[in-house]
This record gives sequence, structure tokens and C-alpha cells, in this order.
Amino acid sequence: MIAQRDETHDPGLGSWVESANQPGADFPIQNLPFGVFQSALAATPRIGVAIGDQILDLRAAADAGLLDALPVAAEACRAARLNLLMSVAPEVRVGLRRLLSRLLATGGRRPSSAVLVPAREATLRLPAEIGDYSDFYASVFHATNVGSMFRPDNPLLPNYKWVPIGYHGRASSVVASGTPVRRPSGQAKPPGADQPRFGPSRQLDYELELGAWIAGENPLGETVPIAAAERRIFGVTLLNDWSARDLQSWEYQPLGPFLAKSFATSVSPWVVTLEALAPFRVPAFERPVGDPAPLPYLEDPADRASGGIAVTLEVSLLSARMRTEGVPPARVSRTDFRQMYWTLAQMVTHHASNGCNLRPGDLLGSGTVSGPGKEERGCLLELSWRGTEPLTLPTGETRTFLETGDEVVMSGWCEGPGAVRIGLGECRGVVVG
Repeated sequence: MIAQRDETHDPGLGSWVESANQPGADFPIQNLPFGVFQSALAATPRIGVAIGDQILDLRAAADAGLLDALPVAAEACRAARLNLLMSVAPEVRVGLRRLLSRLLATGGRRPSSAVLVPAREATLRLPAEIGDYSDFYASVFHATNVGSMFRPDNPLLPNYKWVPIGYHGRASSVVASGTPVRRPSGQAKPPGADQPRFGPSRQLDYELELGAWIAGENPLGETVPIAAAERRIFGVTLLNDWSARDLQSWEYQPLGPFLAKSFATSVSPWVVTLEALAPFRVPAFERPVGDPAPLPYLEDPADRASGGIAVTLEVSLLSARMRTEGVPPARVSRTDFRQMYWTLAQMVTHHASNGCNLRPGDLLGSGTVSGPGKEERGCLLELSWRGTEPLTLPTGETRTFLETGDEVVMSGWCEGPGAVRIGLGECRGVVVG
């Protein structure tokens, strides 16, 4: 099931929340992303919807009777996390989106001011209680670049174009945007050394990714057919898979990433639903001539026709010196999610193909989003080509990997003909320690 356009996507639709009508706003009425927040008036976490520079408090809206037409959704909106809302049928989510759109539209019923909270007065939390987190490796450009550094004669392993490669991450260390990230320690073996050392990572990196939040649940032992996979995706978020490259290169064989990845993963606070992304669906990545077709369990005509999503993604860096001197963050890369070799639906289907039970609030990472050009590379490992081509910042500082005090700022948005631009917000994190 691919979400379809409806009246909520009407480019002529405006909101009585004036800030939502500003050109280029991340959160116009056509977006309506979900998140969890706290404020002076809402001391305990509660679900909200971003609209312009405001947050619609869904618990307050439910208590005021504004959601009475959808009792199942109203009850889920009173929870402190999105897990319950992620467990309802997709049709209920679609109905809630339409109800909220009518409520917030110009000429709609204006509720009391108690249901709106200025975003600047709120603290944003993790959107859901994350039971499990898995990370994929779905960009063929990223996989080829990394393989070229470590295996020049055989950069892309033979299984890559047959199977969506992934690994199980650490759910407990997924943190909300803005949480400081402490430099991890671990074993690393410097070039030419006789034995490994233990200490702080000297090659700390970010990875620009899109995260997908799981909806619904399949019982243990049951699979998720590719044609039904998108019913199992609530929405997407920005994701930074922080990586300690020196630890990773020493420990990843024979079983893959471990301490180099488990210390922190940052996610943006707003979950943009698949329904909001309907105007920005594009065909799945066109595989080069000679590449194998996906195996039948990963092949679906609807996914091939519109399984891609046109999301522009950017990374900017802000050093401690830049911050002191008032220099704004410097963009270091820009890429597009439509260039991913595997679709989100294929990732979900493959993950559950062995009977793995995916549950509401589980998080899937796409893997680093990189394109064919140098400016489209989604991590410093690629941008600096394993430290041999340093980046120069506006202050004259250079970077091969992250230094203490550096802040990574990720942003994303969708735009296209006949549609209003919508944003994913930001995912930020400062390196400390």
C-alpha cells in the first residue's frame, strides 16, 4: 500500500496558524508531523503535532473533545509516547491526519489557546519507546566508496546487490536531537602498530541517514509481504549513526559493527508520516544494466513504480571556533534519498523474512545516504577519503574526522511540482569529552 494524495495535500490549503503559511516553513499544514514534547504547562511527556512554530497538544485536544470522531485515535493521542498510535491500523492514522488538517485549516474550528504550545517553549523528546533498532547499508554509492578504501580490488561484495545488508544496533543509546555525544573509547590498532591500544576514538564520524519508525506488529514466525510492507511504516525521521572508524576497522571482522556504533545514535524529534510524503514518491532506484533483479519476495510492481522518496538531505558542521566567532554552520554535503539501492519497503520485508517480529516503535536506519558525486557523500570517512583529503571550514580549520566541540547539523526537506515544500526539521549533536 503506497499512501495516496488527498485533500490534506492541497497546495492551496492554508492554516489559521499564520507561521505555517510562511514560504519554506518546515511544518506547513500539508506536513503535520508527530512528536513528543514537554513544557511548563505539560510537565509530563505528551504527543504533539508540529504546525508552523507551534505544537498542537494532542492530549489537550482529545480532552477538549476535538478528536471525539475518532475514539481509537483519541485514546492513542493521550499516551506519553507514539507507540500506541503506531499500533493502530493505517486507516485510523489517515483519518486522524484528515481530522487534524480540517481542525487547523483556515476557517476551521479554532480551539482554545490551551491546545497550542509555542515550539520555543517546549523540550522535544524521543518520539517513541524504542524496543529494537536495526541499521541497513542501502546506498550502493556509500558501500562502493567504503569498499574501495578497504578492498580496492573488490569494493562491493557479491551479496550486496542480492540482499539488503543490515545489523542489529543498540536501542538503549538512541538519543533525541540536541543530546551531547561523548567521544567513545575502545580498542583500535594504529597502522604499523604491533598490537591494539585502548583509548578514546581518534576517528569519530557521523553518518547521514533516514530512520523509519515501525507501525503495527507481526507475530514471531510470521513474515511481512512486500506488498504490505508500507502499512508497517509509520513515518520517517533524520538519523545520525555516530561511528568510531578506528574502532570499527579493528573490530568489525568477523561479526560486524559493535562498540564502534553502540555508543550513540541521534534522531530528529519529528516523525513525518508516509501520508505526508505521498506527493514526493518517485520510482525506486533504477538498477544498472546487468545488476540482478530483486528476488521474488523483494519484488513488487507498486514498490518499483513509487517506492522511492525524494528527500533532500544536508549535513553542516559547526566547530567550537566557528561558534565563538559567530560563523554559521558550513554545509559539507547534500544528497537525495531517491538514490538508495534498496527501498524502505524492501528493508522491512527482508527484516521480517525470517519471521522476526517487528513491533510498534522499532526503528530502522537506512544506512548512510550518499550519491555518486563527492559533494553527495554522507559521512566524513567518504568526504575526507579515510583522512587523506581534509575538509576546510570557513575559519581555515581542517577536518578529516570530528574534533571535540564540533556540532553536526542534519536537515532534510521534500519539494516538487504541485506540492507544498515540507521539512523534516533538524538533527543536531555536539561532540564532548
